[in-house]
Amino acid sequence: MQAVKCKNTKIETTLAKALWSKGLRYRRNYTKIDGKPDIVFVKKRVAVFCDGDYWHGKDWETAKKQIKSNREFWYKKIEGNMERDRKVNRLLKEKGWTVLRFWGSEIKKNLDDCVRKVEDVVNSPSLYGKKDGRKYPVDYKDALIAAEPERPSYFSDSEGKHSS
Repeated sequence: MQAVKCKNTKIETTLAKALWSKGLRYRRNYTKIDGKPDIVFVKKRVAVFCDGDYWHGKDWETAKKQIKSNREFWYKKIEGNMERDRKVNRLLKEKGWTVLRFWGSEIKKNLDDCVRKVEDVVNSPSLYGKKDGRKYPVDYKDALIAAEPERPSYFSDSEGKHSS
């Protein structure tokens, strides 16, 4: 377990370099917000997570059947990671952040799509405006925020599911 990296992983570095080459500037492994996202656009309040397929439970119902040894430990470990992801998504969303989660395999196979999705969110008008020093949804975006099931699949939903 000590050989497992939690920051500067290959998938994180691949996405970060691609975003940098597009002129997007960000912070990496930002510790000032919940979940310590891999890539953060602070002013736009966008948090990007690059999740390893195994560690974060991609296709978990199928994948868990393939675990042959120490099942109890691994089930608890991976399901705990999945629960933590859902909690972090909820906390960040409550604080006005947009959360994007990408599977490692998605970054490897479709890097350009991942970059485009991040660009679309970062370059869009701000989802929140300020009023009395507090953040409120901007009127023209209220419908988008209220209609979450219709949001693009690369946004994390309240269940913490990832795009595929």
